[in-house]
Amino acid sequence: MRLPEFIIGGAPRSGTTWLYELLDRHPGVYMAKPVAPEPKFFLRDDEYAKGLSYYSERWFAGADLSKMAGEKSTDYLEHAESAARLAKDIPLVKLIFILREPVSRAYSNYLWTKMNGLEKEDFATALRLEEQRERELPAKWKFTRPFSYFSRGLYADLLEPYFSRFKEHQLLIARFEDIIERPKALAETVQRFIGVPPRPEDAENLGVINPSEQDTAGMNEDVRRELQARYAEPNRRLAALLTSRLGPAFPLWS
Repeated sequence: MRLPEFIIGGAPRSGTTWLYELLDRHPGVYMAKPVAPEPKFFLRDDEYAKGLSYYSERWFAGADLSKMAGEKSTDYLEHAESAARLAKDIPLVKLIFILREPVSRAYSNYLWTKMNGLEKEDFATALRLEEQRERELPAKWKFTRPFSYFSRGLYADLLEPYFSRFKEHQLLIARFEDIIERPKALAETVQRFIGVPPRPEDAENLGVINPSEQDTAGMNEDVRRELQARYAEPNRRLAALLTSRLGPAFPLWS
C-alpha cells in the first residue's frame, strides 16, 4: 500500500498550486493527479470511511517506488480532525504549509469568490457578514467555505493542532511572498525538505498558476487598515508559535 511521503496542506489563496506544479516538474517526485479536485481524504468523512487502501489505490497506484509521493489538499490546514487523522495513519509524513500576509490573502479569497459568481457584496460588507454566513453555509460548501475571508488568516490557531501532533522536522512553513521575491530559493528549500535533489531551476516560468489571482492593491484603504488591526494580535501569536517551535527564521509581515 503506497502512501504519500509529503502533503501540501494549505493555506488557501497562498500558492499551494504553485508548489504542486513546482514539485510535479521534479523527476524524483510523483504528485497525485489530478490537481483538482483535491483528494481531501483526511478531511471528508465520506472519503475517510473508505479506508487507507482506497486512498492508496485511488491516488498513488501509479507512483514509482523510486519517487517521493505527495498530494495537495489545501483545506487540511483548517481542520484539526485532519491533523489527528494524518498523525494516526501517516505519522511520519512531512507537511508543507505556505502562508500569505493575511490581509492580502483575505482579499484574494474575496476576489476568487466574486470571480466565481458566489459573492455579491462589497468586501467590507462581506467581512461583516462572515460569521453569519459561516453558520448558515450550505452543506455543499462545507469544505470550500467560500465566504471565510478573515478566519482563514488566523494561522496560529490553524497550525497548533499540527505542531501538537508532529515533530518540528516534519513541518515546513513557507511564505507566499517568496514565490514572487525569491522563487528559486523557495524551490530549493521545498525540494530539500521532502528529500529530493534540489532543482531550483524548476521554479522558472511557472508564472501565476491560478488565473483568478488579482492585484490586491485595489482594496479599500479603510478596510485594509481595519483588517491589519484585527490581525495584529493573531500575527503576534503566530510569531510566538513559530519562534518557539522553529526558531526566529520565519520573517512575518510588517
